[in-house]
Amino acid sequence: MELNDKNIKKIKEIILFTAILVICLWKYDVVLEILVFIMHVLWPFIIGGGIAFVLNVPMNFIQRHLFPEDKVEKSKTLKKLARPVSMILVLVSMIGVVVIVMFILIPQLGNTFANLGNSIQAFIPQVQESADKLFHDNKEIMTWINNLQFDWNKIMDVSFRFFKNGAGNVVDSTITAAKSIVSGLTTFFIAFVFSIYILLQKEKLGIQAKKVLFAFVRRGRAEAAVEVLSLTYNTFSSFLTGQCVEAIILGSMFVVSMSILKLPYALLVGIVIAFTALIPIFGAFIGCALGAFLIFMVDPMKALIFIVLFLALQQIEGNFIYPHVVGNSVGLPSIWVLAAVSIGASLMGIMGMLIFIPIVSVVYALFREIVYLKLKQKQIDPKELEEME
Repeated sequence: MELNDKNIKKIKEIILFTAILVICLWKYDVVLEILVFIMHVLWPFIIGGGIAFVLNVPMNFIQRHLFPEDKVEKSKTLKKLARPVSMILVLVSMIGVVVIVMFILIPQLGNTFANLGNSIQAFIPQVQESADKLFHDNKEIMTWINNLQFDWNKIMDVSFRFFKNGAGNVVDSTITAAKSIVSGLTTFFIAFVFSIYILLQKEKLGIQAKKVLFAFVRRGRAEAAVEVLSLTYNTFSSFLTGQCVEAIILGSMFVVSMSILKLPYALLVGIVIAFTALIPIFGAFIGCALGAFLIFMVDPMKALIFIVLFLALQQIEGNFIYPHVVGNSVGLPSIWVLAAVSIGASLMGIMGMLIFIPIVSVVYALFREIVYLKLKQKQIDPKELEEME
């Protein structure tokens, strides 16, 4: 190897990288503590970036339709007002949705739990009567069933003692709980303010980030990074938009159909299914289980009707609505969607199920481009491979 300036620079980089790697492996506990501290400091800003990304999708939609580019370019006043007005409308809309859902959901939940106690009290004698006809020859089963009791006061007392004694292991004192609440509110406030700043200055921040990237990274790699980031943003925003629209449509279908069939808790179950449907593939089934349980406490036959209704609407949603609303938004085959949901759930729970589909979609798109590029370099036509048996 010729020891010119270029090779000497590469040798220095290898030596520096090796030294850093050895130190990290030798003092891994210290490195982990430093990483945890850095993550703790950056966590509000990471959350703020996530909030800004989510709010940016509806904000762009409002700004694009209320303030068209041709009109904005002609008026300086509209140019200054377009971004703040769009952002305020998004925030007002979000707060309005939360308030409306709370005013509808909380009273409905209160009535549901109040009626649930009465339903269980009335349901247990029915179970005992039915079991008496089926298991009258089995004394052990009949003794256990006849001892079934539902005492709401006793349940509340047990719950209170659990939170008083058992929960003490989780939350040692009221002061600790108060500190956690204050810390969470502080983190959310910092994240929210940071997200507002990002939304108001996103073009400027984007230009600054590109300048830093092109200043320290080779031009080809910098352009590739910008392309990957653009693909990631488009995939995530399309998936988020499609998933929200699909959840609203599915929830509305349940509210209307359950109201027509006169099933109980139509509005509550519709809202629950709309929220759980945000979780790909498995979310709606969680809402179905909750809805079936609530309706079962009122009328088991209506619970069966609800399950049949759910299966029918799920087929309509899966075959007609989802492919058109969400299907092409991420460009990912169904088998990889299932794999992404499974991996995301095992690694990060519900949040992983939400974010892993667009992540896998981005990786899938990049890998597909690499494969087609390699085939082109080898002068192989992909269509010929598709026709091979």
